[in-house]
Amino acid sequence: HGNWHRGAGLCSWLGINVFLFTYYFLFFDQDERYFYTRAILGSALAWARASAKCLNFNSMLILLPVCRNLLSFLRGTCSCCRRTLRKQLDHNLTFHKLVAYALALFTAVHTIAHLFNLERYNDSQQATDGSLAAILSKMHLNNNKWLNPIHSNQTVSTVEYVAFTTIPGLTGVIITLALILMVTSSTEFIRRNYFEVFWYTHHLFFIYFVGLVIHGIAGLVRGQTEDSMEEVHPRHCAEYLVEKHEECRHVCCKNPEFSSIPAEVGQQRDGVGAVGAPAPFSTPLVGVIMHPAKVLELQMQKKGFRMEVGQYIFVNCPAISLLEWHPFTLTSAPEEDFFSIHIRAAGDWTERIIDTFQQQKPEMPRIEVDGPFGTASEDVFQYEVAMLVGAGIGVTPFASILKSIWYKFQQADQTLKTKKIYFYWLCRDTGAFAWFNDLLASLEQKMAESGKADFLTYRLFLTGWDTSIANNAALHHDTATDTVTGLRHKTIYGRPMWNAEFSAVATAHPRSVVGVFLCGPGALAKDLQRSCQQHSSLDPRKVKFYFNKENF
Repeated sequence: HGNWHRGAGLCSWLGINVFLFTYYFLFFDQDERYFYTRAILGSALAWARASAKCLNFNSMLILLPVCRNLLSFLRGTCSCCRRTLRKQLDHNLTFHKLVAYALALFTAVHTIAHLFNLERYNDSQQATDGSLAAILSKMHLNNNKWLNPIHSNQTVSTVEYVAFTTIPGLTGVIITLALILMVTSSTEFIRRNYFEVFWYTHHLFFIYFVGLVIHGIAGLVRGQTEDSMEEVHPRHCAEYLVEKHEECRHVCCKNPEFSSIPAEVGQQRDGVGAVGAPAPFSTPLVGVIMHPAKVLELQMQKKGFRMEVGQYIFVNCPAISLLEWHPFTLTSAPEEDFFSIHIRAAGDWTERIIDTFQQQKPEMPRIEVDGPFGTASEDVFQYEVAMLVGAGIGVTPFASILKSIWYKFQQADQTLKTKKIYFYWLCRDTGAFAWFNDLLASLEQKMAESGKADFLTYRLFLTGWDTSIANNAALHHDTATDTVTGLRHKTIYGRPMWNAEFSAVATAHPRSVVGVFLCGPGALAKDLQRSCQQHSSLDPRKVKFYFNKENF
């Protein structure tokens, strides 16, 4: 659903890029102010300037999709918009990557074009054939009205000389290296296995933008001045430069004068970083709980902290690293008097923080918090029917949702729009179920006491099991509670048959709008998205499935 919104946004972005490139390519390829510049550089001038304009445009956009406070603000202001429009905010990282790829492409075009430019500048300066390019290159070498930035034919290794001794050359090398490091370190493999590399290299964006701002200051590439155009217009006077005699008295005998072209790369500055971002803050810990399967729960003081279900925060522990910040979904409900996160050992940083708190030192490490920030799960109570799918630690956003539901039942909240929740949790080992069992058990009991035992249907799937677990389950098949979890609903061994699950939900709610929420891997997301499309009716009066995925 909402594919046409996505398509329209993508086409708009592509259209603007195509328009900018085409417009400025034709402009620099045909405008008479750059007639003499083209005499030296040829079409490489247009390629360099058109790609520079597109670089500016995409550099202006690149930070917008990752401005977390801006996205949270837009989620709040769009709460009354159609859900298909709000859902486009969930594709922020995809758009961020597209813009990054565009930056890489236009950087390559811009760099290659300027390499050609430098060679042509050098060739025209070395030339002694009396051509227009050679004559233009030797004009105004003693003042600031020159056209060719290479003033001496003794310059050795022109490309290296300009790249490392001029402001445009040096900043160009720096920004290109920064961009290469940021793009290569953001691959899936690096992010999953060496998150610190990704995190630190992405902070080169500051160097990138500073370099971008000052890149075009020197103005090495020049065009004819307006005053000179009025006196010696190239349309009438270009031929006189080649055939000019010493006693020339014609109006065209005066040499044209040149000045810098306004910089394309670096002339626009955006204020993306100034989107009302609250400063990170230090918060006292009120509870530290070590759950099975090496899952650490941190409970923090809620004073002055406001949250909604499904939101996440960035966490820093200065005792481990001053610069590293990691995202964690809030597992507490807005109704509770503290806010909490659950941390599973999944890398160097998480293992270190778990080990630090397991040591039980007299003074607990300080925790810094930035957030909270909005996600797709905030919309869960906007649906009459919700399907919540968590994989492993991906259950955390749904802990907040289920706890909030428990409090709403406690308070007999009449504004709750949701009438039915289906909860699916996929785990590889039995230990992962342990820390969530208490919440599910209390929910079971509360729903039964409230006469709404059918409000929550949950299905737990154990995807990694051995013969002993299977034999034990078969032996106790007739018991009232599950042998793995102790809950009334029995654990299912294997993976869900999503077609069957969606068909059952569609049959039970033939005229409902169903929100499908996932916090889990990409492969599972594709399966669920496909099932949403297959089981949604084309009839607007019948069942519709809307897919929502957590993105960090």
